[in-house]
Amino acid sequence: MKVTGPAGPVPGNAPRATRPAGGFSVAGGGTTSGPAATTTAASVSGVAGLSSLVALQGVDDIAERRRRAIRRGGGLLDRLDELKLAMLDGEAGEAALDRLARTLREVREDNQDEGLTDLLNQIDLRAAVELAKAEVRRSAP
Repeated sequence: MKVTGPAGPVPGNAPRATRPAGGFSVAGGGTTSGPAATTTAASVSGVAGLSSLVALQGVDDIAERRRRAIRRGGGLLDRLDELKLAMLDGEAGEAALDRLARTLREVREDNQDEGLTDLLNQIDLRAAVELAKAEVRRSAP
């Protein structure tokens, strides 16, 4: 028994209607003569349903934006930790600085949670301060 959709189960030996692949066929074997030989679309509702699904995929929910913001903030804190460890080892930490700058340049989305936004602002500020201090050290004679 095969379930084919909302109509319910269809016995395995029941005849099935055949239709062209993709729902498109050309009358007359492909020989058309001008604008009078155009065919009309059988149903446009499939296109409308598809466009609404695509539109829904573009809409981010609040929880997903919050997760991305937290992930970005955590990444910045990880890069700051790498820089701290490199400096404690006596290295210049150029690779860690490059990764920190790259992470800081990532696009930060607006968040509706005021507390999270304040925390992310503080993390961004700390990262910017470390990058500025590194720039001063580079330019010092």
